[in-house]
Amino acid sequence: MIEFLLNNERVSLEECDTGISVQQYLRQQQQLTGTKEGCAAGDCGACTIVLGEIAADDASITYRSVNSCITLLANLHGKQVITIEHLAQGKVLHPVQQALVDHHGSQCGFCTPGVVMSMFSLYHTDIAPSREVVNKSLSGNLCRCTGYRPIIEATTEVCENRQPDQFTAMQQQTLDALKNIRAEHKDVFANNVHLPETREAMATLLAEYPDARLVGGSTDLALETTQQLKALPELISTQRMLDCRQIDVTEDTISIGAALPLSDIEAVLVAHFPALHELIERFASLPIRNQATLGGNVANASPIGDMPPVLLALNASIETDNGRQTRLLPASAFFTGYRQTQLAKGEWIKAIHFPRLGPDTQLRAYKVSKRHEDDISAVCAVFTVTTVNGVITAISSGFGGVAATPVSCDDLATQFTGLSWQDEQVRQRGKHILMSAFNPIDDVRASAAYRNQVLGNLWQRFWFETQTALLATTRVPHYA
Repeated sequence: MIEFLLNNERVSLEECDTGISVQQYLRQQQQLTGTKEGCAAGDCGACTIVLGEIAADDASITYRSVNSCITLLANLHGKQVITIEHLAQGKVLHPVQQALVDHHGSQCGFCTPGVVMSMFSLYHTDIAPSREVVNKSLSGNLCRCTGYRPIIEATTEVCENRQPDQFTAMQQQTLDALKNIRAEHKDVFANNVHLPETREAMATLLAEYPDARLVGGSTDLALETTQQLKALPELISTQRMLDCRQIDVTEDTISIGAALPLSDIEAVLVAHFPALHELIERFASLPIRNQATLGGNVANASPIGDMPPVLLALNASIETDNGRQTRLLPASAFFTGYRQTQLAKGEWIKAIHFPRLGPDTQLRAYKVSKRHEDDISAVCAVFTVTTVNGVITAISSGFGGVAATPVSCDDLATQFTGLSWQDEQVRQRGKHILMSAFNPIDDVRASAAYRNQVLGNLWQRFWFETQTALLATTRVPHYA
């Protein structure tokens, strides 16, 4: 059984078909038709709803926008579901709805419910609504009629003048209800979807259902039903695995739980690796990042996933678990073929471990795609270079979109170690090496020739961008 709150009403479901998304459940079984279906792929935002969850402090509720079209029904367990129908009180609109009316932010209205829910999610934070913040919050919502200016203005104004609403007034009651659900359930099961909480329970399920699929945020897996019309097999979710939802920062390493959504790990990753800021913010949209997990992105082993190149360039390691023991695998050896990894039967990814960078190491991450926002990479490139007094001691790299797996280019390190980073031949030879290192394919995103050219250009960009930064870290001898 799974249980959740639909606004303030407790809902219990003993049957939970994996083929039914939250969006379909809301429209077909609850007749909450304000939630629309546009793309059925998490791209357009017409299906956006908000999920309320018990916050990390255990004393408040965090509200997050998600795409209901690619959310598994079982993932609602222990959460509050809020749709567009729940915002107004009688004929009195919620402040975010009224703001959109006042700013003429809707025309045909098809996308409007999703836009409003993204506004509502931001409204229930204490984040100052700068233009960047508002754009980020609305990044998962497409509107073909109105244009974004009035929507942005409405969001900015209402979030600059936040007032308590019915959800604020009901917070303690909602929190108590969610805690009751949490206390009554440990390992959750509905039809063929399992949500274990402990590593022992996970290992038992994987032994009992050896052909089951592991699922994290479902942002990729759900497409098999919505786009390919496949029937999903037995599913085992990592969503409630406590061991997989930890962040640990030590003097040497940043360890990230594999089941944490990207929006939960963004702050710690950017704090320690500032160069990843743009790459993470361009990872799909905020509603996707609110669900998609780092472990899922890595385990998919997609050659166009955005995070695997980061792991390769940072020499990260992947910790796996089977319920009895864990093992540590270098990211450089983890990807063995197209969507294939070293994960053994009965194993799952527990955490990703990133070594800290020293002051003599420079990191840059680049994503080239047909659209700047919410698009898959044509080429993703991540580089690090370490120098001592301007002399190269190490180079590492990671690339997506250029081979059947996420890949590195070891030739950069072997040919340039010991040379001065300022040496012009490093720029020229590095460009030549990368332009001929791989044999990418031609597809709808880019031709092979284009990808090879981009690789060379990104190396040049990396070289130019880091010249000043590396000069600043060069140690000048001091003579007494």
